[in-house]
Amino acid sequence: MMDFLIFKRFISIEALIIFYYIGAIVLPVGVYFIISYLIVKNDYAEKAFVKGKEKIWSVLTKTQRVKLLVSFASIFLLSELFWRMLFEFLIAYIQIRDALLQI
Repeated sequence: MMDFLIFKRFISIEALIIFYYIGAIVLPVGVYFIISYLIVKNDYAEKAFVKGKEKIWSVLTKTQRVKLLVSFASIFLLSELFWRMLFEFLIAYIQIRDALLQI
């Protein structure tokens, strides 16, 4: 236990994998629900959101709407890819450290 507290022993790779899946699933869903809750909770924000949404969708053409949705989907996928790469780096770091300690 003391080795864990003074960082001589690292969190295992299994724990990192669990944190990866929690973040990959919970973060986007959680952010969506938190923003939705905040908009509904604040009357001014809800009115501004509804008016802004109506204005934007009325001004955009069908092609621009598709491009906007594709842009949001691309941003979401790139952020998920970045999250994955971050955890791959952490796992590789721990594997390299473990390999060097065995020498």
